[in-house]
Amino acid sequence: MTDWNPDLYRRFAAERRQPFDVLVSLLEPVDGGRVADLGCGPGELTRELHERLRAGETLGIDRSPAMLERATPLAGDGLRFEMGDLATFDGAGSTWDVVHASASLQWATDHQAVLSRWAAALAPGGQLAVQVPANGEHPSHTVMLEVADQLGIIAADDVHVTVQKPERYAEILDELGLDDIHVRLQVFLHHLPSSGDVVEWMKGTALLRIKEAVTAEEFDAYLERYREALLDRIGQRSPYLYAYPRILMVARAPR
Repeated sequence: MTDWNPDLYRRFAAERRQPFDVLVSLLEPVDGGRVADLGCGPGELTRELHERLRAGETLGIDRSPAMLERATPLAGDGLRFEMGDLATFDGAGSTWDVVHASASLQWATDHQAVLSRWAAALAPGGQLAVQVPANGEHPSHTVMLEVADQLGIIAADDVHVTVQKPERYAEILDELGLDDIHVRLQVFLHHLPSSGDVVEWMKGTALLRIKEAVTAEEFDAYLERYREALLDRIGQRSPYLYAYPRILMVARAPR
């Protein structure tokens, strides 16, 4: 897949950290324990996760070389980063007191299988914490697919086709034998400078699937068409409220 652009992704760092803060608030500290952060990105929030949970060891995993290059200088004091695929993470031969994945599970295809591997990696009493975007019905995504279809672009499936209903995630966690299950849908309100900034938001995430399927010139043409169609749909507004639903889930392994 086309590599991520850490600077573009971090342009909306304040907005992206909102669900992270809520998710971490649902966890109990694990003094001196072991934490795995799957899909760690540029690492700032992984460092914060490590400190807020008072972990002894935290491992951040990502498959983006650009993101890991940005994260690596943050390592130290028990925090480290490695290249890896969150979809296949099974504990790497160890058990973990917390397995955390914020805005990353959607990049995997079989969520039930992935969650099963993550749950199996938990130590007795270990906590699983996952946050996944659920905004596939917003024009930012529906227009993305419509324009790709109009231009005959065949890209990898939009990540949101893999996202389940909140109640299905609750069922999966229960089937895995986890305890203290808490699953909820929460809408986060992101006040962007203008509706055009939604395009910049998407360029840092979902539009990477379009970008990798075409040439640079074709992607520029796509972006022009996408911007026009999206703004026609959501209007030209400054500021713009990007209402963004996300599913948050926490659960605990039996002791």
